[in-house]
Amino acid sequence: MEDLKKAYRTIMDDHFPETMTITFDGQTLIYYKQTWRIKDDDSGEVIEKGLRYGENPGQEAALYRLANGNLILSDCAFINPGNGLVSAISEEDMLQFGKHPGKTNLTDADNAMNILKFLMDKPTVVIVKHNNPCGVATADDLATAYARANMADRIAAFGGCAAFNRPVDKATAALIKDNYLEVVVAPDYEEGALSLLKSRSNLRIIKVAAMDRLTDFRAIRYVDFKSLIDGGIIVQQSPLNRVRSKGDLTLATGTYQGQVHTIKRLPTEQEYADLLFGWYVEQGVTSNSVIYVKNGATVGVGTGEQDRVGVAELAVYKAYVKYADAICFSRYALSYKELEAETLLGKRPSDQKEEIDAQTRQDKGGLIGAAMVSDAFFPFRDGVDVGIRQGVTAVIQPGGSMRDFEVIDACNEAEPAVTMVYTGQRAFKH
Repeated sequence: MEDLKKAYRTIMDDHFPETMTITFDGQTLIYYKQTWRIKDDDSGEVIEKGLRYGENPGQEAALYRLANGNLILSDCAFINPGNGLVSAISEEDMLQFGKHPGKTNLTDADNAMNILKFLMDKPTVVIVKHNNPCGVATADDLATAYARANMADRIAAFGGCAAFNRPVDKATAALIKDNYLEVVVAPDYEEGALSLLKSRSNLRIIKVAAMDRLTDFRAIRYVDFKSLIDGGIIVQQSPLNRVRSKGDLTLATGTYQGQVHTIKRLPTEQEYADLLFGWYVEQGVTSNSVIYVKNGATVGVGTGEQDRVGVAELAVYKAYVKYADAICFSRYALSYKELEAETLLGKRPSDQKEEIDAQTRQDKGGLIGAAMVSDAFFPFRDGVDVGIRQGVTAVIQPGGSMRDFEVIDACNEAEPAVTMVYTGQRAFKH
């Protein structure tokens, strides 16, 4: 066990080359390995290192940035050099190394910005854990957005990566300081905020000044590589989200045995706002996924399941658990699980837990009035029925199922009727 603890602390040497070259039929992309000079904790000497390690201790890893080359295949022009975000983080941008960054720290930051690029109009915070969002929220100010994102899933946010689309101010920094995060990423840090954050000595504090250009990345493709266990590689274009406004959405319709089935009710403006917000968050969620959002914040995030009805149910379960925890923390300043344990040991009266459970059931985990977001079509109505039973009022999904008609019927039969729109595009992410 002590060896494992040491492995977590060790910054590995890596034996990857300083440059990497990839050629596509005569077009060459050149990548440079990114390293940073740091002071060694043991010797006190300044050393130059890249990533701490890969996904796990013992896995060598390297970070490369695109340094040269322009790739055009058919009519698709891929991203050019000079647009670095995470891959271009310099020593000056690493305002505090904290625990030296590893692969997951930087991929979490990257995926957070993958979501943020669609949510730049208002102060927004994305908290990512294991490359999936656990809390995303918008607000009129950054501190409120962070508080909402954190409370969306306070438990999962522990040890996560929080990305901010506005400079972090003192009020936000004070909230961050009271929580445990591994990484904070922002375009800048206002006077007084940095000193508050640095009181967390292990916190990695990163400045990405180019974040103000995130909207540019909505329309740019990059080359996406997937390595196979046999050494083979699958290469694909990165996805492009075609949905930019409510005008890109269509009211759900489907045909069965010559009869056209159409959603009865148009979304309200608030529902449109949540449907768009949820679809943008969905771009950074591992498939199969279903998520629930309400008033510009995530309520339940279901990720990586093999069946759609199962992930819809998982997201409901998570919404209930997180809602109960939020109530418990606001009342007693401890987690729901701590309350549950103390109740079982007789250290707390059982009515405290019972009241929280009753409130959670009554409010259906905060899902009443929420929007339901699915990254692919519903093959049967059972998936959307899960959300309808919890009180969702709006649904967004790609459409295109043979049984779209019965999913539409499920929404129209609900009391009150549920609205549903199509994106015309799937959003799988593996």
